[in-house]
Amino acid sequence: MSKDVNGSLLFPTHLYFFTFGEFFTEVLKYLFSIGLLVTGIISYAQLTYETVWVDYDSAWTYKNLKIVPIRPKKGNGNHLPSVVSLQQAIQKGLATVSERGTASTENVHFLRINNSSDKSIYISSGELIAGGRQDRMIAKDTILSPTGKDQYVPVMCVEEDRWSEKEKKFVYSNYANPHLRKILDVNKNQVLLWKEIGGQLDSGKVKNKSLAYLARNTDKKLMQMNDEYFNFFQQKFKNADSTILGFVAVSGDRVVGCDIFADTELFYGQLEPLLKGYSDEAVFFGAPIHFPDKSLKEYMDKLLTDEHSQEKFVKDNGKIFKQYGQVIHINTF
Repeated sequence: MSKDVNGSLLFPTHLYFFTFGEFFTEVLKYLFSIGLLVTGIISYAQLTYETVWVDYDSAWTYKNLKIVPIRPKKGNGNHLPSVVSLQQAIQKGLATVSERGTASTENVHFLRINNSSDKSIYISSGELIAGGRQDRMIAKDTILSPTGKDQYVPVMCVEEDRWSEKEKKFVYSNYANPHLRKILDVNKNQVLLWKEIGGQLDSGKVKNKSLAYLARNTDKKLMQMNDEYFNFFQQKFKNADSTILGFVAVSGDRVVGCDIFADTELFYGQLEPLLKGYSDEAVFFGAPIHFPDKSLKEYMDKLLTDEHSQEKFVKDNGKIFKQYGQVIHINTF
C-alpha cells in the first residue's frame, strides 16, 4: 500500500480486480507481513542477550582497570544512518555550541547547539564542554536533528566559581568519569555535583581558582597516569576487530560502569572520550582487581537477560536512552 499526496491510503491497482474475499485475504497477508517486519525491528532494536554477547575471553587489564568488550550477535548492531557523535560534529564544524544568554541564573543550565549539517548528532549525558562563560556537562541523552536551527540542550555546571563576562569558544572535553556521571544521572543535583567535584580535586591535590572539574587536565602527573591507561586500551581496541558496540569495566571489587550503544559506528564515535573518562576513574578511584568473573557475569545477567529484568536493573543502576522505541544507549554503574 502507498499514500496519495493527501495522505490517503492507496491499494495496489491489481487488487481492484479481486473478489471481496480475495481482496480481504490479500489485505490480511499484507498486514501480517508488516506486523512481522515491525516485530523484527522492535526485537532487534533491544540490547539483550538476544542481540549481544559479552566477550569475556577478550578482556583486557591494565593496572587497576579491566575492560570486557560487548559485541553484536549479527552484523554491526542496529544501524543508525547519518548519526555522528558530538565530538565528531564539533571537530568537523558540523555543529556550533554557544551560551543561551548572558545571565547565569537563567542560562547556566542550557547550551545552544546549532546543527548545520545533514546528519543527526547524538549527545550523551556525562559529556563535557569546556569554555563559554562556564564549563558544562551534558545532562541528558538526546539526538539533535539536522534542522539548521538553534536547539537547546540541558546541562549542569562543572566549574563552580566562574561565570565570566566574556564567552570563550566552547571545545569538546571527553566524558566525565563514572563517579561524576553517576551523581548526574541518579541525583541530578547541582550542589551534589559540586561536592563530588570538590572531593575529587582535593583527593588529587588539584588546585585552581574556579573549582573546575577539568582542572585535572593541567596536572602533569595526573595526565600522565590517565594517558597510560588510555593509550593501553586505545591500542587494544585498534588491534581488535571492529565488531564491538560497548564494554563493561571493572576496578577493585566492583563494576565501575558499562556503556553499550545501538551500533558499532556510534560506539567507535564515542570510544575515545569514553576511554578518557574510564581512565580518569582508574586514576582517582582505581584499586587492584579482585572482582570474580562469576560476580561480573551475575551483573551482566541482570542487565542483559531480557527487557523486563533490564528495565528493573537499570532503574536503580543507570539509564536507557531510546528513540522511537529503539534502544540507542545503555549506561550502568
